[in-house]
Amino acid sequence: MRYASIYPVLAAAVVTGSLGGCRARPDTPDVNIHIGTISTAAADAQCASSLGYAKLLCLAAGLTRTLSPELKVRMLLPYSFKNASSWSNFPPMGYRDRIGPMLSEFSVPQRGYIKAILREVSGAQPNQGLDELEQILNADDYLLAKTKEAGFSSGNFHFAFLGTPSAKGIWQIYYGGHHTALTNTYIDGRLAGASPLFRGVEPFVRFNQNGRENAPMLDEQAAFARLLTSLSPAQAAKAKLSKTFTDVIVGPQRDDDFPTIRDGLKGVDLSTAQKVLLLAAINTYVGDIDQPDADAILARYRRQLDDTYVAFTGTVSVSAENDYVRIDGPSVWIEYSMQPGRSIPGVHPHSVWRDRKTDYGGTKPTS
Repeated sequence: MRYASIYPVLAAAVVTGSLGGCRARPDTPDVNIHIGTISTAAADAQCASSLGYAKLLCLAAGLTRTLSPELKVRMLLPYSFKNASSWSNFPPMGYRDRIGPMLSEFSVPQRGYIKAILREVSGAQPNQGLDELEQILNADDYLLAKTKEAGFSSGNFHFAFLGTPSAKGIWQIYYGGHHTALTNTYIDGRLAGASPLFRGVEPFVRFNQNGRENAPMLDEQAAFARLLTSLSPAQAAKAKLSKTFTDVIVGPQRDDDFPTIRDGLKGVDLSTAQKVLLLAAINTYVGDIDQPDADAILARYRRQLDDTYVAFTGTVSVSAENDYVRIDGPSVWIEYSMQPGRSIPGVHPHSVWRDRKTDYGGTKPTS
């Protein structure tokens, strides 16, 4: 099942360049960059004396120094909401407005700096942060190997800095591709927003690719299933949504499109043990950023648990097509939607973490 056959109108618009101002399809070399074998040793040595935000700035400066003038112009871009929000879950066959160079355009040492930057801002816990990003890259290489469909590959993901990495002012790390968006925004030397964060993967089974076993996003599914199966019949009835949701509703290009009415089971009606399960599910997303910042964000969400709603449709195992889970709080917004297979048989997840207060560091569409 190929993207051109599933989305015939979309595919035609991409080819003609008529999709909402999208440019015609650029060359996608479909290069497997073997992210797991890329060494960060040179970058780590360059910044060994720095810690925290200072290390992030050191790595950013180290990468920038290695760039050709042409690549530097394309990677160092102005900060704006338009640039920050130019992300999608689609592969390049379905979305053409990503910005910044593709990973395949960087040299191997430059990719080492990029990998070190992603590790610095997303941590190195198994199946979270950088490890999850690596597995999603491997999934695209797997899809190319299985389907031979041009456009899939780890080399087709994009990386850029929006604004100038510095101790003052606003800037963002822009990283993304098929099923991935990382949008960390920094203001005056601190993380001001770690969302929107999009994750998805196909295939959604354990698979071997690029010399390792991969199983990204199984932790999220398991955490949601534990939470939903803990609900009593009365709680489940209150949490059950009346509509069927076939995808996330506050996804790409749906910024600030949150429902005005909160549905589901309110956190105050959960037991202490169930609140632990709710926080654990939230942490499978917050845990995709560096530990100190994750701890601060999770503490804020913990304080708001009583006013945070849990809602779902479909099965409590979160394993069937159109199964859907939502966490909706004063700040936190998480959606997990089980999709039909697009390129290979089976189901696969789309999921987004947003924050009503700090998406894009608080930048709004008028910025």
